[in-house]
Amino acid sequence: MKANGVYTRSIWRCAASPSEASEAASRAVAIIDQTLLPHGWRTLTLKTLEDAAQAIRTMQVRGAPLIGATAAYGVALALQESDGGDAVLLEALAVLNATRPTAVNLAWALARMRTALLPLPASARVEAAWREADAIADEDVAQNRAIGEHGLELLRGLIAARSSTLRLMTHCNAGWLATVDRGTALAPVYAAFDAGIDVHVLVSETRPRNQGLLTAWELAQQGIPHELIADNAAGFLLARGEVDAVIVGADRIAANGDVANKIGTFMKALAAKAAGIPFYVAAPRSTFDFSCPGGAAIPIEERAGDELRLIAGTSENPENPIAQLRLCPPQTPARNPAFDITPADCVTALICERGVAPASHAGIARLYPEFAHAFPPSSRANPR
Repeated sequence: MKANGVYTRSIWRCAASPSEASEAASRAVAIIDQTLLPHGWRTLTLKTLEDAAQAIRTMQVRGAPLIGATAAYGVALALQESDGGDAVLLEALAVLNATRPTAVNLAWALARMRTALLPLPASARVEAAWREADAIADEDVAQNRAIGEHGLELLRGLIAARSSTLRLMTHCNAGWLATVDRGTALAPVYAAFDAGIDVHVLVSETRPRNQGLLTAWELAQQGIPHELIADNAAGFLLARGEVDAVIVGADRIAANGDVANKIGTFMKALAAKAAGIPFYVAAPRSTFDFSCPGGAAIPIEERAGDELRLIAGTSENPENPIAQLRLCPPQTPARNPAFDITPADCVTALICERGVAPASHAGIARLYPEFAHAFPPSSRANPR
């Protein structure tokens, strides 16, 4: 997708130093520092395991698919600065796995790297690690494009009986910034826009990290009409009939169709259900946790209270153009769960790279029959 008029991914291979320009020297990874967006633009070079872990931990990269891809590259970075032995590989997997607990794409990518690398001799692991990480990144782009195509068919159904603008609502950021490219929840939006459909997106701000601002930024980069709304305005606009569908991403989808996503998703799902508005969840294969019976078993990350007490913005000071503002006294007690669980019965449908299905054991098994044997028996309680 476009960033500042240039087509780019959210993560890409690069040289470790400016003097290394050949493809063979592309043994580092570049990312967009998303903690500065939308107020500033900076790319960072990840050269070590700790660089990758820190980028995930501090949300310089965020979004479940992008976290998974970054972790895969982190394993490659760890191996290339060592002898590639078992101890180094297992330590890298452990360090990266501990960075964020909720997004299952992280554990999925690390398990895939382990499976691909552990049987190999140490001397073959570095090259294999880079190939596997590249494959994970490329597959994410292809899967997101397919999600966009399947989601576009749903959107065409919504506009079949109308000639006015298609009005969509999002939560958090599930666009190309949260993936390697194209996005999950925004992939159908981009596909619709590219198909000439008149779309307008209501972008929920998503406190406390305000990732909705990232959605607004990337929609503006692509020239797609949108408006930023306060989180608490969503129910009112849904009830007034000003939204045709809600599309969100996910950080983990349980085998019964329950969805973990950024805090505030559940409230939008409830409001959409009350208003009779479709509520879609878009995610690739790596976001499905086939061994998880339901939402109650998903670990919910609790982050620091200062994410609630402080807010980032721009200032008039040229020496410090991006500043943090304190919203309340530092001693104010704060609770900051980063995710919530939307029950399957609040989800109209799941959109993945293989198609569209109900949010249920049966629906997911139809999409991924090769994994149905791994579904816990308790996940079968939702029969849709």
